[in-house]
Amino acid sequence: MNEQRPLEKSHFEPPPLAEQFYTEVVKLLAQSDIPFLLSGTYALSCYTGISRPTKDVDVFATAGDSLKILAHFRDKEFDVEIVDERWLARITRGELFVDVIFNMPTASTHVTDDWFHNAPNAQLFGTAVKLVPPTEFVWSKMFVQDRYRYDGADVVHMILKRHEEIDWHRLLSHMELYWEVLLMHLLNFRFIYPSERDDIPTWLMDELLERLRVQSSIPAPGMKVCRGRIFSPRDYLPDVADWGFSEPVGNLEEQYSDKH
Repeated sequence: MNEQRPLEKSHFEPPPLAEQFYTEVVKLLAQSDIPFLLSGTYALSCYTGISRPTKDVDVFATAGDSLKILAHFRDKEFDVEIVDERWLARITRGELFVDVIFNMPTASTHVTDDWFHNAPNAQLFGTAVKLVPPTEFVWSKMFVQDRYRYDGADVVHMILKRHEEIDWHRLLSHMELYWEVLLMHLLNFRFIYPSERDDIPTWLMDELLERLRVQSSIPAPGMKVCRGRIFSPRDYLPDVADWGFSEPVGNLEEQYSDKH
């Protein structure tokens, strides 16, 4: 897993000012010795060879290290900001930016030290970096499903190209609470690539389908909950604002007092 996967320069040709900014930020990140992982479009290209335009560079870090990254770049006279304290910080210069991601805000997919174990190496803008491992890359993409962005294609492409490097037991553990979402993506893969169904372990499909079978024999939840809010708070706002559904993470104190 630790082999080099150099990005070919021809895959991405950002404008000169953008490339200069990205090169400087990535180099300073590597020199800081603060652990970070490359994700987003550049990591996808390393893993799959897919080339597409991108407006930024995404790096992942733990919440604590994200603060250290911001402080490091502030000291280097960059502009920094916490865009959303739940998950996203940013290093900026004018309209250019590098996102520093430490959590996926709707599903608590937060970055931990475990993400750095066996993280593969790559080259970006002439600097050695580490990639978000395939398992965590897939995990981080599964909940990106709203009106304006859907990362399901990234999930199936990663499964197609890197299924042997995905730790399926670990992925199931990550998705334990949201196993139906994992099943949806695996069925999506099977539909898109019917000739490649064996890329997904049989034991995993058996386990998820057994859960589905068992679930069908159990009464539906008595409380109206809209878990679509995990994918897109914006798209599923009417469900909680007008239609009587509760948020996916409710007010436990209120629910407890209603029953006692």
